[in-house]
Amino acid sequence: MKIISWNVNGIRAVERKGELDALIKKEAPAILMLQETKASPHQLSKKLTEHPDYLQFYHSAEKKGYSGTSIWVRRNQAEPATYNTGMTGFKDIEGRVSRLDVGKYTYFGVYFPNGGKSEEAWHGKLVFYEKFLKHINKLRKTGRIIIWAGDVNCAHEEIDLARPKSNMKSIGFLPEERTWISKVIDNGWVDIFRHQNPDKVVYSWWHLVSKSRERNVGWRIDYFFIDNNIAKDVTDITYINEQMGSDHCPVKLEINLPQDA
Repeated sequence: MKIISWNVNGIRAVERKGELDALIKKEAPAILMLQETKASPHQLSKKLTEHPDYLQFYHSAEKKGYSGTSIWVRRNQAEPATYNTGMTGFKDIEGRVSRLDVGKYTYFGVYFPNGGKSEEAWHGKLVFYEKFLKHINKLRKTGRIIIWAGDVNCAHEEIDLARPKSNMKSIGFLPEERTWISKVIDNGWVDIFRHQNPDKVVYSWWHLVSKSRERNVGWRIDYFFIDNNIAKDVTDITYINEQMGSDHCPVKLEINLPQDA
C-alpha cells in the first residue's frame, strides 16, 4: 500500500498549478492525506469533489482560508471505510485532525499548530501535542493499528534542519517541542524515515520568500509515524523533494499490510 502525506498550503492553489493532479497521476496512492487545505468543500472544483478515482473527506476550519485537512482514499479500497474528525477532549475548530478507519487500520492526517503567533498560541501547541499523543495511545489500546502523518511543525534533531545552531531559540526547534517528539518515540511510535535512515539529510519545508528551496536550506517537519509492531512491514519511505506546488514536499510511505486485518 502506498500512502502520501502533503501540506499543500492551499488546495485550490496547488490544483490551479496542476501539481496535485501531477502527483496523483505519477504516484496513484491508495490514501492521500492533505494538510493546510485552506478551503471548504463548497469552494472546490468538481474535479476535486467528484474525482473519479478517489472518495474525499474534508475537515475545514471555521475561519475561512485557514488550516484544514483532508483524506482521499481510492474508491476500490474504500469499503468498508469510515471517516471521523477531531480527537477526544479537544474542540477542533481549525480542522487539524482527519481520521480514516479501514478494517482494523486507522489513518490520521494531522496539521499540528505552529505556535508562533503568541504566548497563547505557543501554549495551545503544547496542549495539542499532549492531547494527540494521549488520544492515539488510548486508541491503540483498543486494538486499532495506527498510522499517522502530517506537518508536525517541529524538527526533532539537529540533522533535521539546515541551520540548527542559529535556530536553537526558534519556534519549531525549541526544547519543549523536541522533547515531545522524543516522548512520542518512547511511547512506541516510530519516526519511520529516521528509523530507516539515521544519517540521511532531507528536508520537507523551505521558506519560499528567501528562495531557500533552491539552496536546500530547509527543515524536516513532515513525518510518518507508525506503531513499532508494524515497522518491519514498511518497504520504503521517501520525501518527494522534486514535487512542486507548495512550500512543503510530499512524504510517501509504502507498506505491506496484512489483508486479513
